[in-house]
Amino acid sequence: MTSFVAACIQMRTGRNWLENLHVCEALIREAAAEGAVYVQTPEMTNVLERNRKAQLAASSFESDDPFLKQLGLLADELSIWIHIGSLAIRLEDNKLANRGFMISPQGEIIAHYDKIHMFDVDLPDGESWRESESYSAGNVSPVIDLGVARLGMAICYDIRQPVLFREQSKAGAQVLTGPAAFTRQTGEVHWHVLQRARAIENGAFVVTAAQGGTHEDGRQTYGHSLIVDPWGKVIAELDHDEPGVLLAELEMVKVDEARQRIPAIKNECKFSVTTVSLNGEMVS
Repeated sequence: MTSFVAACIQMRTGRNWLENLHVCEALIREAAAEGAVYVQTPEMTNVLERNRKAQLAASSFESDDPFLKQLGLLADELSIWIHIGSLAIRLEDNKLANRGFMISPQGEIIAHYDKIHMFDVDLPDGESWRESESYSAGNVSPVIDLGVARLGMAICYDIRQPVLFREQSKAGAQVLTGPAAFTRQTGEVHWHVLQRARAIENGAFVVTAAQGGTHEDGRQTYGHSLIVDPWGKVIAELDHDEPGVLLAELEMVKVDEARQRIPAIKNECKFSVTTVSLNGEMVS
């Protein structure tokens, strides 16, 4: 039976990347000491800053990013997979990438993922976000073979786009991910159901490390890092918004069992959608 221990690192990232690195490294070491061979950090692990100019100033190009370099050394030292949920990475066009990284137990960057779906929303209480003003969206969705499992990379708001996770699952992903900095307002009503839905739809594990609490830039994130099994059961949760470590053993046989019991991927059919007017005429 193929299984492995996965860990989520829950953080409350602030404006100082070095302080954030110290917290992150300590939590990763704790997870590894408890047996984790795959450790995931949340979205924007290195810096969380709402002001665009300040975020840009605090960010580095990928080739020079000290946070990325240090976690590469740490993965090699501990001989574990480190999935950096995302870092704010500076681009040549004076914009940023919201970029996740998969680092091998040898400290090598195996894959990266730029967040595809930008969080451009106006929430009911007046909270407003325009990620597309600061970040360049990606257009490639990777599935990585970890040896013990195949894993798909995504970030936060992507969790509301079921097609992304279905395509990853069709490409062989057994573990789906959504490292996040979910707002408290939306997290209180949607967080659990979205994670569980993606697991149930695809018969896959969903592993999501989260930001939590009130950050230096004033934003409030929900926390509640989760690991959900392929039948939609929450098997591990940090039931709060404080920094911490969450662990669970993932048994890949459960993916096979879920997909045999409900073969939703196998039963998927192509179809078209038409719009019909009140008088019965086809519009499109």
